[in-house]
Amino acid sequence: MSTSISPSTRRLFLKQLAAFAPLGAGAPMALNLAAASSAAAQTATDYKALVCIFLQGGNDAFNTVLATDASSWSRYSTARAQLPDSIALLKDVAPDLSAAAGTPKRLGGVLPLTPAMNLQGRSLALHPLLPYLQGLFNQQRKLAIVANVGPLLEPLTREQYKGGSKAIPSKLYSHNDQQSTWQALRPEGATVGWGGRMADMMAAADNSMFTAISAWGNAVWLSGQQTRQYQVSLDGAVRMGTTVDAAGKSRLFNVPELADAMARVVRGGRSQHVMEQDLAAVAARSMDAERVLSAALPGASSKPFGPADLLNYTDIRGAVGQNTLAKQLQIVARCISAQKALGLKRQVFFVNLWGFDTHNGQNQSHAGLMAQLNHAMAYFDGVVTAMGMSDQVTTFTASDFGRSFTSNGDGTDHGWGGHHFVMGGAVRGGMVGGDIPVYGTRSQAGNDFDNSPDQIQNGILLPRLAIEQYGAMLARWFGLSNQDLIEVFPRLPYFAVDKIPNLLRT
Repeated sequence: MSTSISPSTRRLFLKQLAAFAPLGAGAPMALNLAAASSAAAQTATDYKALVCIFLQGGNDAFNTVLATDASSWSRYSTARAQLPDSIALLKDVAPDLSAAAGTPKRLGGVLPLTPAMNLQGRSLALHPLLPYLQGLFNQQRKLAIVANVGPLLEPLTREQYKGGSKAIPSKLYSHNDQQSTWQALRPEGATVGWGGRMADMMAAADNSMFTAISAWGNAVWLSGQQTRQYQVSLDGAVRMGTTVDAAGKSRLFNVPELADAMARVVRGGRSQHVMEQDLAAVAARSMDAERVLSAALPGASSKPFGPADLLNYTDIRGAVGQNTLAKQLQIVARCISAQKALGLKRQVFFVNLWGFDTHNGQNQSHAGLMAQLNHAMAYFDGVVTAMGMSDQVTTFTASDFGRSFTSNGDGTDHGWGGHHFVMGGAVRGGMVGGDIPVYGTRSQAGNDFDNSPDQIQNGILLPRLAIEQYGAMLARWFGLSNQDLIEVFPRLPYFAVDKIPNLLRT
């Protein structure tokens, strides 16, 4: 389906956006546009950073954020308590330390949430290994939940999906394609992501390659039309084959002259061929950027980023080791700390936690991932708060897709919609954006869930919020104007304005 929007549709959408401005914080699920303007980097006087934590492989949202009201819990337990290894978490029980690591008995009961809003008879809980996130939601009010979000081309009901009367996104359930769709709103092959497009809108005046930074290799989410993503290692800027001595001098094979010679060669090339000159320009830009960023970054062991043992977490078997996600977030925090020295007003960052393709052995693998996520987000929140920048940094999660409601024996299969977290000082903590899904029961004829408006085969969630609506909420906080929203999210006018969550104070 085309992404083009007619001028009349665009005008109507902008008019609807403006109509919600007077509602303010008193309408928690509406979009607050009181601060709407043609915000751009030229007028931005504050600093804001948006950090994407990507849960690679497709996170099981059903065991991350759980509906625990009586009807939901009964249906959840029935769907997931399959042989040979039930993946249904437990409620209102203490951990059984004699049980095997990662099993529901060993984990103990799910962690109840106390929302700052009326859930109309519904109740929620978190995975037992997310206690820090529970505290952020219940007490500190720095965490919100976005329920049942995923890729859509337009609003879609279960009846429309079953009848084929409306188009659905292409290549659902494919890891590569859905990772790209979440990051770039198109399947694999897309070259521009919505994070990069936001950077185009807001950071053009910075003219800096440090606007979009990945601590996890190439991430299409960061690539814009003008914005180039800059990739860092876990320890900082990547050097081109050299080391630095105590005096700050570059060395190659411990010889400064060799390092200087290599720099001259790669900067200048050996001919005027256009491809060789382009390669030389890329190399020169990389070396110059490394020098600038390395000089601006605070030390990894300095407070609040270190000492190194802050990066250690305890896994489900009691072993202590470095959390690679926390290490990624450490370099993100160090880059944020360098923003004044670099002259930046807006930045977008990407980190990644892999391993969520839990087709089997889910109890152990998913519990281990939840422990990592909880520790890493706790570390990052603590560091950013100690930096005095909690209100200026918003962190959110994304993933390929959710997973099936049903168990395949000891795991789950690929899904569609899922739940996500938004964390930071600007978050309206304790709030839930979107609609909590209604759990159904398996039909006698097969694996369909006919008595739920929110589930399809295998109990997979049919998304109620589009990625565009989730992204628009984040983009508004980042400073984009109404018109900019449509430029970044071309299909946004297809979705209801009043369904865009208002979980961030702009």
